[in-house]
Amino acid sequence: MTTKRHSKRVYSNRRYLDAIADHVVIFDGAMGTSIQRYNLTAADFGGDQYDGCNDALVLTRPEIIQEIHASFLEVGSEVVETNTFRGNPLTLAEYGLQDRTLELNRQAARIAREVCDRYEAQTGVPRFVAGSIGPSGKLPSGNDPDLSNITFDELADVFYQQAKGLVEGGADLLLIETSQDILEVKAAVHGINRYFAEAGVRIPLQVQVTLDTSGRMLFGTDIASALTTLEALQIDVFGLNCSTGPEHMREPIKFLVEHSPLPISILPNAGLPINVDGEAVYPMEPDPFSEMVSEFTRWGVGVVGGCCGTGPEHLDKLYRKVHGHSFAERLAGTAADLARPQARAAGIPAQASSNMRAVSFVHNPGPTMIGERVNTQGSRKVKRLLLEDDYDSVVPIAEQQVESGAHMLDVCVALTERADEALQMQTLVKKLAMAVEAPLIIDVTDPPVAEAALAVYPGRAIINGNNLENGRERIDEIMPIAVKYGAGVLSMTIDEEGMAHTRAGKLKIAQRITDIAVEEYGL
Repeated sequence: MTTKRHSKRVYSNRRYLDAIADHVVIFDGAMGTSIQRYNLTAADFGGDQYDGCNDALVLTRPEIIQEIHASFLEVGSEVVETNTFRGNPLTLAEYGLQDRTLELNRQAARIAREVCDRYEAQTGVPRFVAGSIGPSGKLPSGNDPDLSNITFDELADVFYQQAKGLVEGGADLLLIETSQDILEVKAAVHGINRYFAEAGVRIPLQVQVTLDTSGRMLFGTDIASALTTLEALQIDVFGLNCSTGPEHMREPIKFLVEHSPLPISILPNAGLPINVDGEAVYPMEPDPFSEMVSEFTRWGVGVVGGCCGTGPEHLDKLYRKVHGHSFAERLAGTAADLARPQARAAGIPAQASSNMRAVSFVHNPGPTMIGERVNTQGSRKVKRLLLEDDYDSVVPIAEQQVESGAHMLDVCVALTERADEALQMQTLVKKLAMAVEAPLIIDVTDPPVAEAALAVYPGRAIINGNNLENGRERIDEIMPIAVKYGAGVLSMTIDEEGMAHTRAGKLKIAQRITDIAVEEYGL
């Protein structure tokens, strides 16, 4: 099932998506693990200042990176990831390389492109370059004075730069991977899509989050919330990688197979790491790894590969388990067809999400309960607390509403006595995001206030404050904000003639709003 939001995009290169539609696609394995096997010295990285900066090897030892790419292509991997996992300006700044972000990412993509093109020409098998984009090192959802001191738009700019270098170097797709903070992922997706729009290009965007053994991201986001939040954005493939081995991914994968309207990618580690003489060792051997991961393809997963601890030997076995023959047999012309992707009747209902869980717009049995006490228009106590800047005391009020059965919480901080509504909204939403599991409805009359809230909200919130009272003026302010952050929109049936009072009148306005939102803005 592909929603209209995902079906209307136009790509400058969609070869990768065509491959996924045709057969199960196999990625490569671990770049970092492969580099460790070379036992490199500081000189290989360009000197003591750059010692340990794997991304710099595309400049100082490109032949090593070429060999690693080739080792996976030899055994049948169709996709290789660029050596740019930490190639963003923030992490490169640790080595004083932030000003070489574009150069480094272009070079990494060119190296992978050259190797892929060579193997494609030799074998006739299409090969793809995935531009690897790892975390920035920041945690915008948190409250750490160092790790969380960055805005949504600043983070988006970070990933814009990396995407630009990777696309210019020849990447076939971009891969946001090993993501721990869902708010950072939202910023990365926005920055990348802004680059696509400004450059006039679009290649597929694949997003992979990482879950711990309990099935949650770092700040408690479960798989349903992650899917709801990210599916609402302009991405093409969604999945999981790293953190655990395949044995701990089974339940989240089952959920994705049943609910994701997007193709699913799964790239596990070779088991959970164990400490051996101070080093992380991934103990899962190729046979059990390939057996478990290939099983996921029979459920409906369309893209598989390996992460930490997986080498060519793991991918060789995985190719055989998935397709029923070795890559050598395919090249010799003695193999059967490639494994086709399993059909899935998947889809998710219209939902909102908090940092922790997803909630359907419509409940059965109904009604959907929306708590309205965190609202200066409906609670004298909340109004007094916000006038006193006592945000902490508002949190228990929100928690009590959720405990009493509220599915979502309407949040309004408008005060005639104050002129800093955007700052107050942002401060309160930041606190509520980490404290309550119910998704938030951002209740505003001023669109910039909605944006201030969404810029710090990890989940998929709903904007309450859209109508056609002033014709297109308001809706054309609200919808771009909703698209940027993947928000839902709650609209009033009001147009230029006022509030509709009849069933037919309400339907007419609702249909007009829906047509604008879906056909023009892609909601």
